[in-house]
Amino acid sequence: MRLSRYFLPVLKEDPKEAQIVSHRLMLRAGMIKQQAAGIYSWLPLGYKVLRRIEQIVHEEQERAGHIPLLMPTLQPADLWRESGRYDDYGEEMLRIRDRQKRDLLYGPTNEEMITDIFRSHVNSYKDLPLTLYHIQWKFRDEIRPRFGVMRGREFLMKDGYNFDLTKEDALHAYNRHLVSYLRTYERMGLQAIPMRADGGPIGGDYTHEFLVLAETGESEVFYDSAITDLTFGDRKIDYDDHAECQSVLDEFTSRYARTDETHDEAVFNQVPEERRRSARGIEVGQIFYFGTKYSEPMGATVVGPDGNRVPVHMGSHGIGVSRLLGAIIEANHDDKGIIWPEGVTPFHAGIVNLKQGDSTTDTACDEIYAQLRAAGLDPLYDDRNDRAGAKFASMDLIGLPWRITVGPRGLAQDKVELTNRRSGETVEISPADAVARLVDIYRPVLEASRKG
Repeated sequence: MRLSRYFLPVLKEDPKEAQIVSHRLMLRAGMIKQQAAGIYSWLPLGYKVLRRIEQIVHEEQERAGHIPLLMPTLQPADLWRESGRYDDYGEEMLRIRDRQKRDLLYGPTNEEMITDIFRSHVNSYKDLPLTLYHIQWKFRDEIRPRFGVMRGREFLMKDGYNFDLTKEDALHAYNRHLVSYLRTYERMGLQAIPMRADGGPIGGDYTHEFLVLAETGESEVFYDSAITDLTFGDRKIDYDDHAECQSVLDEFTSRYARTDETHDEAVFNQVPEERRRSARGIEVGQIFYFGTKYSEPMGATVVGPDGNRVPVHMGSHGIGVSRLLGAIIEANHDDKGIIWPEGVTPFHAGIVNLKQGDSTTDTACDEIYAQLRAAGLDPLYDDRNDRAGAKFASMDLIGLPWRITVGPRGLAQDKVELTNRRSGETVEISPADAVARLVDIYRPVLEASRKG
């Protein structure tokens, strides 16, 4: 993409309505535009990152054996009356009536609808285990939407639902989701800590939230600092192996880590004092096991091995896809702008032409651009006829991890500058070596996507 042809409406001044860093930088970088309270249009740069995040979520869900589908945003109210949640959910639910006087709602979650799909098509235990998921827009009528996409009313969410014959099998699905979530967040450059949480309106005795530590987090959290030393890394795991998945859950949940709703001061005090921490956290996902809470009242049963019908055991598992953008920015920024991790960056590198219109510089930039594209990378070429300082400021604001600066003086010695956005380190190397370096840097990112 050439910047002269791209739609990137950056702002020079900080927006007055933005209260936190991610909201301010998303508006300044031309990623979103507010259309109503808590409702945003996703402009090209923001939409590109959103799709990067969504792709990683899809890849890791399918790696774990989960099957994608797509459910509608509008749901019949009668399904929620079956489960008993229609009146219990509260004013966050947007209730609608169509021209036929049928009660509908804009889905805040999909437990009822997925249960209806399951009961309509699955009859035998031989079709289990089964986990279905989708990535779809949700709506919750927050009384005070704020912080941009971090607490909006409309948001993009991955929600998945497992159906199992026994509690043991359903808890394996729970463990499997925890493992896949750890992989998902690490691919995005985040450390998301699983913390014991409250079931809330979804219910369930087994539930963990995944929180990213950040000063602007809404939740107060308490944890053993030893948990921040854990990483999943590139270890291989068999998602069908109950013991293997259980061992990962044990590894990542055996240390104290809880949200304020489940915090137990007496248990926390058993952690060595030098490792006790309290902080703020941003919730980016949650997993639940809730047994037969929905399957019993809604008749989601299967014929078991003994010929008798039994309600299936269920769980639900969510990732805040659009919220993740805000969380990633909160954890990755400086006073110049965003610093995207390589796994989710909208463009892999920026190319800055210091003398637009100079045939030698233009040709070199075109060649670098073509070589990066041929290698499977997605560069952004700033070919505008603008000052170097303005070009650098734009690149710093939108936060691409790497920048190649091309000018006539450097080219006279067959050199360009390769700059790391996070460290600020710049090296002078040949154009061919700059391309080779970026291909090498992004090889693990591209390979992780292909393996997904």
